[in-house]
Amino acid sequence: MTIRPRRSVLYMPGSNARAIEKARTLPADGIIIDLEDAVAPDAKVAARDQVAAAVKQGGFGSREVFIRVNGIDTPWHAEDMMAAAAAAPDAILIPKINNSTQLEMIGKRLLDMGTDHKTRIWAMIETPFAILNIADIAAAARDSETRLSGFVLGTNDLAKETSAKLIPGRAPMLPWLTTCVLAARAYGIAILDGVYNDIGNAEGFVAECEQGRDLGMDGKTLIHPNQIEPCNHAFSPSEAEIAQARTFIAAFDLPENADKGAIMLDGRMVERMHADIARRTVAIADAIAARGQ
Repeated sequence: MTIRPRRSVLYMPGSNARAIEKARTLPADGIIIDLEDAVAPDAKVAARDQVAAAVKQGGFGSREVFIRVNGIDTPWHAEDMMAAAAAAPDAILIPKINNSTQLEMIGKRLLDMGTDHKTRIWAMIETPFAILNIADIAAAARDSETRLSGFVLGTNDLAKETSAKLIPGRAPMLPWLTTCVLAARAYGIAILDGVYNDIGNAEGFVAECEQGRDLGMDGKTLIHPNQIEPCNHAFSPSEAEIAQARTFIAAFDLPENADKGAIMLDGRMVERMHADIARRTVAIADAIAARGQ
């Protein structure tokens, strides 16, 4: 089982050369170099050129590199897509995806431009239409031409568009978050939680990381380097979880248990599905260990 850790994915403004350089050294699993919200309109063109050059230069190590382009309905989108495709990041992140037709159109454009197949498409889920159409959007992953590989939740935009309050525990958004997780898992794509705005509230941040993890998210998007370490910790299996997982795997690997669907282990009934979950836990732990973070 090959798994890429995506515990912590940090937004970096594409207009800030120092920030992009710093991104090459931070212990985040991924970096989103942003051409959209973080860049003023009069800086869009310069930022685009700077980001494309930085991604072509490389030096990001094992970090997954995303370029977030401007939205489909903006005057910068077409040229952003051309520059991002030529730079060949790991992924291009598209804001405000509302339906699968948009993804089909983007996939066709990438094909027409001869974009490196390694470059995947991730969709920002940040509008009421996206939530209402989430199963249809996720199903676009079945069409390999769309290159759809993941969702990034835009919780700030969802709050803006719906008037939902961003409160501790996120009760107003929980139905939307869980629906997005279900859609992502149904179609085999990754999903990253939205950002946490109150940089000074370390306790609140950890609580939201743990909530996202418990809901089934792969990781969380971040807005400050200080959030990386606690986020990595929250989304990493604990030593106890890893040890238990290895115990479950070893038990079901015994010849006498090869055909059993459930066994007694340390006084509890353990089913084969628990061993499958355990294999994923170990795969994640091994991938994190290989990163040395």
